[in-house]
Order: sequence, then structure tokens, then C-alpha cells
Amino acid sequence: MEGAPGRETRFSGTLEPHWSGLLWTAMLVSLAIVVALPKPHGVRALIASTILRLIFSVGLQPTLFLLGAFNVCNKIIFLMSFVGNCGTFTRGYRAMVLDVEFLYHLLYLLICAMGLFVHEFFYSLLLFDLVYREETLLNVIKSVTRNGRSIILTAVLALILVYLFSIVGYLFFKDDFILEVDRLPNDTALPDAGESLASEFLHSDVCRGETGENCSPTAPQEELPPAEETEQDQEHTCETLLMCIVTVLSHGLRSGGGVGDVLRKPSKEEPLFAARVIYDLLFFFMVIIIVLNLIFGVIIDTFADLRSEKQKKEEILKTTCFICGLERDKFDNKTVTFEEHIQEEHNMWHYLCFIVLVKVKDSTEYTGPESYVAEMIKERNLDWFPRMRAMSLVSSDSEGEQNELRNLQEKLESTMKLVTNLSGQLSELKDQMTEQRKQKQRIGLLGHPPHMNVNPQQPA
Repeated sequence: MEGAPGRETRFSGTLEPHWSGLLWTAMLVSLAIVVALPKPHGVRALIASTILRLIFSVGLQPTLFLLGAFNVCNKIIFLMSFVGNCGTFTRGYRAMVLDVEFLYHLLYLLICAMGLFVHEFFYSLLLFDLVYREETLLNVIKSVTRNGRSIILTAVLALILVYLFSIVGYLFFKDDFILEVDRLPNDTALPDAGESLASEFLHSDVCRGETGENCSPTAPQEELPPAEETEQDQEHTCETLLMCIVTVLSHGLRSGGGVGDVLRKPSKEEPLFAARVIYDLLFFFMVIIIVLNLIFGVIIDTFADLRSEKQKKEEILKTTCFICGLERDKFDNKTVTFEEHIQEEHNMWHYLCFIVLVKVKDSTEYTGPESYVAEMIKERNLDWFPRMRAMSLVSSDSEGEQNELRNLQEKLESTMKLVTNLSGQLSELKDQMTEQRKQKQRIGLLGHPPHMNVNPQQPA
């Protein structure tokens, strides 16, 4: 009786003065941070401290009701804005049913309403929203659903093998399906209509003075021999083919060594000892090692593919311009770096703001480029995007061409000078050759006088 007031004080929602002051201080400090410097972390701290203050001020139940009502109102507003932005109602009911994101938010709203008006237990289902928001957890789900057909067909193969092993076990090893069971005490006595099974189990041995129940002296129970106790704790689980299938499916797949781990250990003197060994080994190799590992392998490979796809997308976003598609190496040794290009020249948020401006602006106030872009957006044509080109690269390329032209002109001038020098040297050589030829002719005339007949066939 002395502990009752202590329990009431602990669950009454009160705090000690120093803890209450600390909580008020945290709430006021976070509020000041949000007002002075609004940041997401400050808003989260303010929300958390406010919720804790409400729990210890008004109680847990009213706080849950307030948070649930706020969440329902917030989700209704979000759903209306989502439908208005996506035009879900204008596309017809078929588009509404096939829109997965709309159905997800609608289900979220229904769960919030059920948690508010039915039971607080439904709020726990909202924790699955973390899977929808976190891409890594979503890939874990996709690793099972992407190759769902392969996984289902492999599971069907496992069920076929379990069915065949169940038939063999029912025909030849029916007496080996003996499992230990833990029976409930007083399993034949059912609680009254107004009492739960848990309360009946917890308070069945308590003497109730007002009704006189459980107050009479009970007869001592006879102790059973160990053999009979062992028999009572064991049960045949293959009396019918259905029970054999359930036993093999439940215990065989969950046991590390297969169905042989839960069956009776046979003696080597039994006639079916070899058959039983083959039965256990076949189940272990075919079902546990091959089929289950096939299912796990499909899931692991799919998850690895999803992770590599995610890494590839992140790599493309880091090394490729979202607007023009030019890679980082195109800006090496240029006047503009890749970071300056994606932040200033081709900032994707600037393009998004321009598209929003074109959509909300009156068409009568369009400029020439705005009317052109508006027509392209209406036709869903992306030719107005600068694909594989950038102004910084064009200017740098023109400068490079001019430098190349200067280099070529200098080379041409040097070549012309060289050709001029070579032509001068050739003319000098020609003059020298001409003079040498004239000198030879003179020497020849002096060696043969005009009155002598010179035979042209004789060598000189």
C-alpha cells in the first residue's frame, strides 16, 4: 500500500523543479534561436522541447490528440496542394488510381485519421514513412520487389520440394516426426467472457476473498514418472499429410541443418537408417543450401545493382553539367572551371526559376526569348537548352583559334624566309654552273684549232 502513491506520482506527468526549469529553458533558447537565426536544426529542437513540455504539462493522451489533429490538418493541406499541382482530378479517376504517390499520401492521411479517432496504435504505422523518404531503405525494398518474379518462382520450387519431402516422410518416416512441445498450464480452463486470457493466467492462483474463489485447499497433484512426463512433452506431428507438410515447412526451413535437426535421432540398428540419412542429406542440400541460397543470391545481386546504379547517378551528377551535359574534363585548362560553370553559367535552379516565370507571367508581356521558350515548354521540346555547348567554351575556343592562326602565320613567314634564302642559293649555284660551263667551252676551243678535222666519234 505504501508503493501506490509513488506509482501515482510517477505516472501523473509531473516533473521535479530543476528538470522542469531545464525543459522551459531549452524551449525558450530554441525559440530564441529560431527567431534570431531560422535554421532547420533550431526548428527541430523547438518542436522536440515543446512536445516534451506538453507531455509533462497536459499529459500524454492530450498531447497525442493535439499532434494527431495537427498532422491530419497538415496532411489534408498537403494533399490538396499536391492534387492541385499535379492536376490529378483533371486527368480522371483512372489517373488517380494509377498515381502511386497520390495513393501513398491518401493512405498516410487515413492512418493519421485512424490514429486520431480509433486508437493510438495506428500512429506506429507512420514509422514506415522513413522507408519512403530514405533512398537506401527504399533500395532494400526494391531489391525484393524488382526481381519478384524470380524470387516467387524459386519459392514455388522450394514449396514443391517441401511437398515431395513431406510425402516421403509421411509414407516412410511417420514415426520419426516426434517433436517436443511446451504445453500451457490449465489449457482446458478458459477465462470468463469479461476477463482476458492474460488476466486469467496471471491471477488464476490468487485467493479472492469477496467471491471465495481459489481459497479452498487444493489436493496435492500426483507426481508423474519421468518417462510419462517425457511422453506428455512430446507429440507426433505427422499423423496426417497436412501435418507433415506443416512440420516440414515450419521446422525444416527454419532449422540450420534441415528437417533432420527436429526429427527423432534413429539408431544404426534400424532397417531404414540409411534411407533416413539420405532423406536428411537430400533435404539439406536441395532445400537449405541450393534453393534458399538462390533466393538470397537474387536479393543480394539486385541490391548490389541498385547500389551501383545509385553510385553511377551520383557520379554523373558530380562530373556532368545538368543543363548542357558537358563533362568536367571539357573545362580543363580553360578560363572557367567546372564549378564556376554549374554555379554561375548553367545553374539549374536559375533555369527552373525561369520556367516558373514563363508559366506564371502573362503571355501579353512576353519578350522575344520568353515567348520562344513558352512555346517550347508547351510543346515539351527541350531544344532551347544549350546541349553540349557553353558560352565560356565558345569564347575560349575562339581565342584558341586566333592563337593557332597567329602560330600558323608565324610559321608561314619563317617558311617564306627560308624559301627566299633557298631560291637565292639556287640562283647563285646556277650562275656558278653557267660560268664553269663557259670556261670549259673556251678551253676546248683552244685545244683544237679550226683547220684540223676533228672526228666526233674519237674520244678526246
